[in-house]
Amino acid sequence: MSLWPLAARQYLSVNAAYLKDDLIAGITVSLVAIPQSLAYAQLAGVPAYYGLYAAFIPTIVGALFGSSRQLATGPVAMTSLLTAASVAPLAAHGSEQFYDYVILLALLSGLFQIAFGALRMGVLLNFLSHPVLMGFINAAALIISLSQLPTLLGIPAQQSEHFLLDIWSVVSTVNTMHALSFGFGLATIVMLLGFKRYAPRLPGVLVAVALLTWLSYAIEFAKIGGRVVGDIPHGLPSLSIPPLDWHASIALLPASFVIALISFMEAMSSAKVITIKTREPWNENRELIAQGLAKVAAAFSHSMPVSGSFSRSALNLAAHAKTGLSSVISAICVLLTLLYFTALLYHLPKSVLAAIIMVAVMNLIDFQAIGKAWRASRDDGVAAVITFVATLAFAPNIQNGIITGILLSLSLLLYRMMRPRVAILGLHQDTTLRDARRHNLPPMHPRLGAIRFDGALRFVNVSYFEDALLQLERENPQITHILIKSSGINDLDASGVDMLRNLVTRFRDNGITLVFSGIKRQVQDVIDRTGLKEHIGVDHLFATDREAIDRLLRILA
Repeated sequence: MSLWPLAARQYLSVNAAYLKDDLIAGITVSLVAIPQSLAYAQLAGVPAYYGLYAAFIPTIVGALFGSSRQLATGPVAMTSLLTAASVAPLAAHGSEQFYDYVILLALLSGLFQIAFGALRMGVLLNFLSHPVLMGFINAAALIISLSQLPTLLGIPAQQSEHFLLDIWSVVSTVNTMHALSFGFGLATIVMLLGFKRYAPRLPGVLVAVALLTWLSYAIEFAKIGGRVVGDIPHGLPSLSIPPLDWHASIALLPASFVIALISFMEAMSSAKVITIKTREPWNENRELIAQGLAKVAAAFSHSMPVSGSFSRSALNLAAHAKTGLSSVISAICVLLTLLYFTALLYHLPKSVLAAIIMVAVMNLIDFQAIGKAWRASRDDGVAAVITFVATLAFAPNIQNGIITGILLSLSLLLYRMMRPRVAILGLHQDTTLRDARRHNLPPMHPRLGAIRFDGALRFVNVSYFEDALLQLERENPQITHILIKSSGINDLDASGVDMLRNLVTRFRDNGITLVFSGIKRQVQDVIDRTGLKEHIGVDHLFATDREAIDRLLRILA
């Protein structure tokens, strides 16, 4: 896979119309990215300028090396929450060690993604099922919103191992809230929802931040007990080697893996939406490498883990961005902010940032998705609900919730593989074999049984298949022939071959003949190669169900 920047090649042939579209899109996205970056830094538990740094160099790296032209890389809510939750058990919130571990986490999660992409393992991300992801996202969105309550209300936040108890402590002391902080937060929520409904094309986040920051300055909010962003370092981020700590790296490896997985799932969902809209292909392995490089760039520029942003990518697309140049322009706007406008952010109330986060994650909450998963499959519904509950229960260590969901989903998949559907068949009036129980069909003949096995015949389920046939024999003592409708068997391994060989011999010794119909080509090839064809008997293998039924009924007549 060539790592030559895709966007860089696009720029060589970019025309004036594209340049205009990308310029407008980049400026538009930056108007949202700057206040969001400050908010997500607060969510990650790091100083506000970490968010601006994350929206600068990592954004450019993601655009240059990524395969999706409109995907906007930078700070996002989910990755920020995972970052804070992962580092909190290892270092005190607000300490230099905490910040060092955040940077280290960006490096490790980025290296995971680069490795996944280089090994072309993008397809392995499918192990994270949609119901599990929906259960996790819904719980995480609630946790993100609730985690902002102390800041929104101006109440000192509790930091313990029991997130829900901390939130209850905040609720029980709501009478001590800083009324003006809550007023700023509530005003932000009202303004953002109002802009979204009545003026969606305006940069509502920027307008709200500008107005409320000016108001905070005018009334000297910081001097009357309000918490503000404060000083933001002026100038470019310093490029340096991330702080390396062997013991911390080992402790952060599981969290790094989860962040690499979840953040790319978020980027992947954005890229898929973009592909549907633009009909332009994207490469998941190239995007894995690009997102990993962006995280590594964040680590070397003194910042936090980043990901593809769904909201800013959608805005980029809506603003008619044509290439990754739009993201580069957005990053340049962030650079100008770092160079010339950081002083204007001093009086930005932190409760305003908390409100921005809460409104942003409202779009992530979708309980209907869990209901749809339950209606589609009870197992999927159980996986979604348990992931949701586990994520809430493990908070603030929410990475344990998604790990629980993945393990449960894989366990349910293995259980289904071990016990595929087996149906006793009868002859329908249309002369086809159908499920006798579902269609209330009588036996075809007292001495003839028919069965269908829906699934691959492998070592995990051979005993289940064997038990089904033996049960059919026990329940029909007169039986002399058993027809196995084999069209549902799509694979056969060595354990399946040995089981069939033993069953054929056992039933033959008991005076029962096993007959097979509709065997698929790939299964037939295994039967031929292993000599099982001769053991079963060529005259007991039929191409179609109709041929097998006609032959057996003539024999039994």
